[in-house]
Amino acid sequence: MAEPTTRGQRAAEDRGWRLRHLPVLLAASAVLAAGAAVLGGVTGGGDAALGAALGVAVTVVSYSLTTVVLAWADSRNSQLVLPFGLGLYVAKFTLLGVVMVAVASTGWSGLIPLCLGIAAGVVVWTGVHIWWLTAVHARRTRA
Repeated sequence: MAEPTTRGQRAAEDRGWRLRHLPVLLAASAVLAAGAAVLGGVTGGGDAALGAALGVAVTVVSYSLTTVVLAWADSRNSQLVLPFGLGLYVAKFTLLGVVMVAVASTGWSGLIPLCLGIAAGVVVWTGVHIWWLTAVHARRTRA
């Protein structure tokens, strides 16, 4: 009679679990970017449309990079997650700060929509991630 497998053993056998949620998050972000561009265009013109869509893209690139790097680090050695995560966090927010200061110094009219797009991207990415973890992933691990 075979011994029952634990959740950790199933996760170790399933190498793709670390990135399984990424397509859902990217699809939701694409819908958000399109909606943000339309809303920006209607309310503020071309610069606002571009700014809003770019804001969502900034969030998507940032979060996707974090997801991929941390998945890689965890697949190599789980003790690498903290140093890679902290290093990436410092690098990303330093770069974001530099870019935002540079954009603000140009007087571009899309700056506020850019910031709103970033905020909307964070809210949607986080919300969809929570939904995925509680509704989809939880159902899989219980089965």
